[in-house]
Amino acid sequence: MTTKPKVALEIPLGKAFEQKLVDRYEIVPGASAREGVRALVTIGAIETGGARMDALPDLGLICCFGSGYEGIDLAAAKARGIKVANSVGANASAVADLAVALLLAAMRKVVAGDRLVRSGEWRGSNASSLLFLPGLAGRRIGVLGLGAIGEKIAERLAAFETEIGYHSRKPKSGSLYRYFDSLKAMAEWADVLMIAHRADETNRHMVNAEVLSALGADGFVVNISRGSAIDEDALVAALKDRRIAGAGLDVFEGEPDVRADLRALDNVAMTPHLGGGTREALGAMSDAVVANIDAFFAGKPLPNPVI
Repeated sequence: MTTKPKVALEIPLGKAFEQKLVDRYEIVPGASAREGVRALVTIGAIETGGARMDALPDLGLICCFGSGYEGIDLAAAKARGIKVANSVGANASAVADLAVALLLAAMRKVVAGDRLVRSGEWRGSNASSLLFLPGLAGRRIGVLGLGAIGEKIAERLAAFETEIGYHSRKPKSGSLYRYFDSLKAMAEWADVLMIAHRADETNRHMVNAEVLSALGADGFVVNISRGSAIDEDALVAALKDRRIAGAGLDVFEGEPDVRADLRALDNVAMTPHLGGGTREALGAMSDAVVANIDAFFAGKPLPNPVI
């Protein structure tokens, strides 16, 4: 009888995902994983450092469910000959959709309007604060990070008759959008800042008080990257003082715990980190992880290696 290769799941990812692996691999819960585990499936938000890798002496692959890999110590993995992969691009459309939804919710006060109707208070001048709000047409949209998700955000918002600019480490070859060589310069130009870059400890709080001030009192910021991308102290202060007009947030620094002073603000639209949570995106991410695992055990190049 042939022994199936062992694959450990750091967190439960559901029966549908496990069913795609169970015929070929032995699935092991991460908490009980020890010798013999050759592949570890995790998410970028979970810390996977050298000590964790050493606890799995036969480990050869770490594969992230999702595009983020900020919790993986890449240097430690390389030193141990462990390959790292992710499912980059698999959830890009879903995340971009939510980014646009959060922007519209923040700009047009969709949540406030919903509450007004549900409370039965749609009378007289009660809805007046929801009038004369800015629309999207003619707005300048600055995208921080023109990767798979940022590109799809730009494509969607271009259809709203907006002007698109972006900032990244270097200009993207073939892009038709305006490139800014500094985030502050783009924020000064933009009406909206869409945060879509790969956030990790090297660019923590990249969107700080200076950037938010540059965005200005009529500006909106949307974050579907990671909570660490924004200095939340600076964000709360800017929102309270109306130094920016509003925000749409799917990610938070201390998630799932969201600070009370942020939750209390009426110029923020918030969702619980569900950008990539559509049926289609979860299926695509599952397929990408399985493809990476299959390639690893077959001795073939990984479809989505993290370089």
